[in-house]
Amino acid sequence: MSEILLTALRQDTPMIDVRAPIEFEQTALPSARNLPILNDAERAEVGLCYKNKGQVAATALGHQLVSGSTKDERIQAWIDLITRHPDALLFCARGGLRSKLAADWLAQAGYSIHRVEGGYKQIRQILVDQYPIAPSQLFILAGSTGVGKTEVLVQDRFHIDLEGLANHRGSAFGSMVTQQPAQTTFENALGVELLKWRFAAHGPLLLEDEGRLIGRLHLPVPLQTSMKDSRLLVLEASFEARAQRIHRDYILNNWAHFEGAYADQAFELFSGYLLQALKSIKKRLGGQGYIECEKRMMDALALQSSGDVSGHQGWIEYLLANYYDPMYTYQLGQKAHRIVFRGDASEINDYLARQRKNFEP
Repeated sequence: MSEILLTALRQDTPMIDVRAPIEFEQTALPSARNLPILNDAERAEVGLCYKNKGQVAATALGHQLVSGSTKDERIQAWIDLITRHPDALLFCARGGLRSKLAADWLAQAGYSIHRVEGGYKQIRQILVDQYPIAPSQLFILAGSTGVGKTEVLVQDRFHIDLEGLANHRGSAFGSMVTQQPAQTTFENALGVELLKWRFAAHGPLLLEDEGRLIGRLHLPVPLQTSMKDSRLLVLEASFEARAQRIHRDYILNNWAHFEGAYADQAFELFSGYLLQALKSIKKRLGGQGYIECEKRMMDALALQSSGDVSGHQGWIEYLLANYYDPMYTYQLGQKAHRIVFRGDASEINDYLARQRKNFEP
């Protein structure tokens, strides 16, 4: 395993990914920039040639497609990045023809670059190897909806914000204005964060209590398994504080994002987002509960149309009391044997500080 590659991953060293855009879109790395040697159409054409006529013919076609000004432009894009980041790395899918050819062209232009010989395949394996963690090396931060777990999480030195990486708050109402990343892109970002933590080695890792899915993305199974056996810290806060936090995060902040992204369509889309999120839990909420909550939400949206967002507090409190809290109480009861500490934000922070101080690598 290349020490240069490990260091680059830990330090977010820029990388040049010369794979085609279609490959990059589904399997991106956090610090990589896609500067392809072949675009999607060219890659498809060369692949078909390889299948029908073999490697020699495919290589010749590749050189034909990427020549003249097209070749010059692609080399210049690599040079521009290397000039800004002399420690940049270069890779393709398996460390084969594409990255070798790119490195050769750069050498001819007077530039050298470290090439990842195993390509993306090698990098991916390094990241996948990070997922299994001994449960003793984890703390899982639990707490009822709106208690402020993410706020406590990000204050701890050794944490990974799974919902941040997934671009989703992890509930029916947790979708963001921007889309979630591709599954493998999410896994790669998580692997990089785990790699950084392993090399820091100054205490257990703090993660927020999550289910199998965060939005449409699933946690890697080895990490899920470790989390299910790890120690729980239960964050506590009053019902009123939780309702206010949800109103701030899911209404005020989300509405600001919708306004910024959609302008004249913002209210229509925001209303649709809330109503669809409520509909997604209709079966679990129950028929009468859904009718009551939908009525409160419609009243709140009517009030918001005149500029007043305070009405949303009503359906938020209803959902907390009649859906989220009963569900959380049941789920936490199933995990009671794993609880090692309960407290408010300040008490949780103090507990974690003591654990960090007592940790012996």
